[in-house]
Amino acid sequence: MPRNTTLAEPGKPDLQPQDRASALFVQSVEKAFDVLSAFHHADGPLKLSEIAERAVLDRSAAQRMVHTLRKLRYIERDTSGHGYVPGVRVLDHTLDFLRLNPLVRQATPVLQDLRAEVRQRIDLSLFDDLRMIYASRLQTRRQSFNASIIGHSVPTFCTSGGWAILARLPISEAQALVERSDRRPFTPHTVTDVAEVMENVARTRANGYALALDQILTGEIAMGFAILDATGAPVAAIHIAGSLSDWTPEDFVASVAASGQHAARALSRY
Repeated sequence: MPRNTTLAEPGKPDLQPQDRASALFVQSVEKAFDVLSAFHHADGPLKLSEIAERAVLDRSAAQRMVHTLRKLRYIERDTSGHGYVPGVRVLDHTLDFLRLNPLVRQATPVLQDLRAEVRQRIDLSLFDDLRMIYASRLQTRRQSFNASIIGHSVPTFCTSGGWAILARLPISEAQALVERSDRRPFTPHTVTDVAEVMENVARTRANGYALALDQILTGEIAMGFAILDATGAPVAAIHIAGSLSDWTPEDFVASVAASGQHAARALSRY
């Protein structure tokens, strides 16, 4: 059955036993971030018991963490008094990332020009292993508020930007990533078979762009273009998204492919 969410599960760093065994590793800091991460994809305020369960902490440890984070204003009581929500100070770190990340800074005028040129939704997503995280979204009027929020993420294995990224990785590395993915479908057309995903990746590698139909949203057509760092490794992608009610795949490619490739080249090795 297709799932109702449009978000990928957030990735947690794959720590090895030796990482935690290091004298430099502060486990209390890890627990504090586990508590903050408990709010990922929550539908509303969380009770202390829910935070403890999501953070995999006993109630006493969760209570101490929540109390400390409340004093620091990283967590606050919901106005209705039904539980806890992230505090306003979390936004300070989002701002720090967006203003200090060199790719995000340089991408803004390029994406604005691209949006004006193709008149479709434009996204910049950052590669984070199993997911692509949106760092910039120039949406259309058809989009919902939630879909336009920075930090929204989608799986790498079934998105145009993800295929563009996978096409720039060694084949064995790309396939291993797909095999590790939670490949539950988002729509009846989401490609979940590893071999079929890799066929799309191979097609993307040959074309120089990815073309995805009905993968995350029914009726959506999207093209993805990889952005490379100074070493040639894929680190981000530009997505151009439209509606299949307005476009045939052939016309969409003819209309936006060259512009998307130009923008991705302009931002590569930023």
